[in-house]
Amino acid sequence: MDIQAFLRDYWPLLLLGAWFGYKWWRARKVAGMLPELKQAGAVLIDVRSPAEFAQGNAPGTVNIPLQELGSRLHEIPKAYPVVVGCASGTRSGMAAMLLKRHGYAAVYNIGAWSNFLK
Repeated sequence: MDIQAFLRDYWPLLLLGAWFGYKWWRARKVAGMLPELKQAGAVLIDVRSPAEFAQGNAPGTVNIPLQELGSRLHEIPKAYPVVVGCASGTRSGMAAMLLKRHGYAAVYNIGAWSNFLK
């Protein structure tokens, strides 16, 4: 199979792989920045459900489930960085977009909540 045929037939899989690779790389980058963000007073938010949070969470994180985030924005100060996490990075990605739409300037998606532990 030549390269053009390969790209034509498999571009969706290649794109999906690139997307997951980017998400992994970005979460690792934010995890590396975490000590600096904490020093700056970052608010650490876990957007998983209360049941998921109860099964395991990182010290210093606050549980605000994604479905409640819009109605609880008043609990999150805009003057500090906000770091969001969840089970895989998908819900925290949605949370980050919501926060940015509401005027939060420094929002970071750390991906999986376990990245808060690194």
